[in-house]
Amino acid sequence: MLGVHDYILFLFLIIAFISDIKNQKLPNWLTAGGAVIGIIYHFIADGFGGLLFALLGLLTAGGIFLILYIFKAIGAGDVKLFGAIGSLVGFDMVVNMMLISIIFAGILSALILLFTKTFMQKMINAFFHLRDSFYMKDYSKLEDYKKNKATRFPFMYAVVPAVVITYIYPII
Repeated sequence: MLGVHDYILFLFLIIAFISDIKNQKLPNWLTAGGAVIGIIYHFIADGFGGLLFALLGLLTAGGIFLILYIFKAIGAGDVKLFGAIGSLVGFDMVVNMMLISIIFAGILSALILLFTKTFMQKMINAFFHLRDSFYMKDYSKLEDYKKNKATRFPFMYAVVPAVVITYIYPII
């Protein structure tokens, strides 16, 4: 049976999805607000056990996704988004959601590359940018390529199905 925190999560994700698709940005008020609401809700509902539940989910998701952010695999908004999700659903569910969302992101990336007409050209450009960056030990061109020329998509395209699948088929 779904709890109040689940409905808060669904509302939070709807707002985040619309914002990410429309503006390609997740506002801090939304991600921080989601985290604070998760922590406060679980503290009120379950006391210090609920507080630990929310903080463990937030720190786990935020920590793991911070590593992905450091390697430029995701944006800072996605780190904060999953921190907020973790504070709402706790450790077990957020780990499932993270794993499934990463799988979905990989599948979506592969599909985008396969169905883009310029697939080989993009792969060749990426290879030469990577090679030149390593050879010259100057990673600014690689960063510029990743920012301006690489194909990107909003991570919410992977997050929403991951959340749905986690609720339907919990792994842990």
